[in-house]
Amino acid sequence: MKFTKQDLLTLLIGLFLFASCKNPDGVGLDVDPNAAITGTLVVSQVKSQLVQEDAANTYGLNRYPLGYMVDPVFGKTEAALALTVYPVSASYDFGTSPVLDSAVLVLKLDTTSTLTKFYGDTTNSKYSIDVYQLANKVTTYKSSDIHAINNTLLGNFTGKLAPNTKRKIFDIVTGKADTLKTVPAQIRIPLNKAFIQNAILNLGTAGTATDAKFIESFKGLYAQINKTSSTGVGGIAFFNFSGTDSYLQLVWKKTNSSSGIDTTSVNFPVGKMVLNPAQTANIISGVTTNIKHDYTGTQVQTQIDVPAPTDPTQQYNVTYLQGLAGVKTKLTFPELTSFTNTYGKAIINKAELVVELGESAPAYPFNPTQRLSLYRWDIAQQPADIPDYTTFSGSASGGAALFGGYFDSLKKRYIFIVTSYVQSLIDKNVEDYGTFLAPTSYTDFQRASTATSAERSIIGASNTTANKIKLNIYYTKIN
Repeated sequence: MKFTKQDLLTLLIGLFLFASCKNPDGVGLDVDPNAAITGTLVVSQVKSQLVQEDAANTYGLNRYPLGYMVDPVFGKTEAALALTVYPVSASYDFGTSPVLDSAVLVLKLDTTSTLTKFYGDTTNSKYSIDVYQLANKVTTYKSSDIHAINNTLLGNFTGKLAPNTKRKIFDIVTGKADTLKTVPAQIRIPLNKAFIQNAILNLGTAGTATDAKFIESFKGLYAQINKTSSTGVGGIAFFNFSGTDSYLQLVWKKTNSSSGIDTTSVNFPVGKMVLNPAQTANIISGVTTNIKHDYTGTQVQTQIDVPAPTDPTQQYNVTYLQGLAGVKTKLTFPELTSFTNTYGKAIINKAELVVELGESAPAYPFNPTQRLSLYRWDIAQQPADIPDYTTFSGSASGGAALFGGYFDSLKKRYIFIVTSYVQSLIDKNVEDYGTFLAPTSYTDFQRASTATSAERSIIGASNTTANKIKLNIYYTKIN
C-alpha cells in the first residue's frame, strides 16, 4: 500500500487524539471529517438541577395555547384564553331593527410550523371547549394571572381537533346567494344568540363609537377546556390572532327601505388590538393565556420539592424540560473553576455540550421537544445570551443551526457549541451565575419561560453511565 505525506499526517493526528483522551466517555464520538478538531479531549462534569419556571409574559405572542393534557410523567397541564373582541370599525351600524341569526366565535389554528402548532393527541382525544364572558377587560398578561368570568355558559365546541385540515364554510353576501369558500384550519363555536343580541346589537352605534367604549361594555370572551366532557390524554392547540382569521362572526337581519329584509354578516376581530391614533392611546387590551401545571404524584414534583444534591455523583438519573412555563434545568460546571490548575493554561479549540434523552423511546403523543434554548444568568439573575449564541446568530443565514439545540432524532440528543463560553468561564472573564436549558419554539429562540411551546423532554443527568449531559472540551495547552 502506498502512503502519501498527507495520509501519514492524518494517521499521526488520529493516533494523537485517541491517545490523549482523558475520559473513556469521549471514545466513539462521531467526528465530521470536515470539522475535525485537534487537541486533547476532556469530558468535563456537568451538574444539573430542576427549576420551576416563572410565569411567562403573554403580551403580543405570535400564537397562544388552549388545551388540556394528562402526561404520565409531567402530570396535568391546562391553558385557557382570555380574548378581547373589538368593533370592525368605529360607530359600526347594525341598521334598523337588527335581529341576530347567529353568532360564532372563530379561532384560527396556528399553521406557521408543522412542529409547533399542536402538541398532544389529535387521533383519539375529544376536546370540549366552553366559552364565557369575561367579568373584566384584559389588562394583565402573565400566564399565571387569573381572569374572572361570568358563570353563564355562552357556547361550546365538542369534537376532535384537526390542525392540518382546512375547512369549507359559507360566506354570507348581502343581497346575493351565499358562497362556499375554503378557510384555514379553525374551530367554530356557536354562541348564545340572546346574549349577543343584547350585549352587542342592541347597543347601536353608541356602543361601538370607540374601541375603548365597546370593550368597557362587552369586556371580552374566555375559552377553556371542559375537563369533565373531554376524553383521552388530550393536548395543547395553538391559535393565531395576528391576522383577520380569528373573529366573532355576527349574522343578522335588518330592515332595508328598498328591498325589505336583508341578511348581512360582519366579523368583529379577536386578538391583538391595533389602536387608532385618533382614539385613546393608553388602552391596553388583547389576548392572554392562563396556564396551570399540576405535578402531583410525579417525579417532577419530587425533584421540585427535593432538589438534586450538591454532589454531582449523587444526582438524579434524569432531569426534565417542559414548555408552557413548566420546568427547566439549571446547569453548573464544577470542574471549570479549577481547569487551569488541573490541565494548565489552555486554548479551547472546541467545546460542545451534549444533552442526551434519558428515556429510550419517547412516543406519540408526547414526543421530545424539537428545540432547546441555552442561556445564562447575569449578575442580576436576568437571562443573557452566552457568547457563542451571539457569535453564531450574528453570522450569515444558518447561524442558529451552527450554535445547535435542535433535536437529533437518530441519535436522540441535542448538541450546543459552547467554545467561547467555556473559554470565558475557564479564564474567569464570565462569572457562572447559572446556565439554563429550556424548551423553546422551533422558530424562536427564547431566553425566558415560553407560552408558545408545549413540548417536553426527559434528559439524562450527569451521574448516569449511558445517556447523560456532558461537556466535551478539546484544548491545546499553552505556556
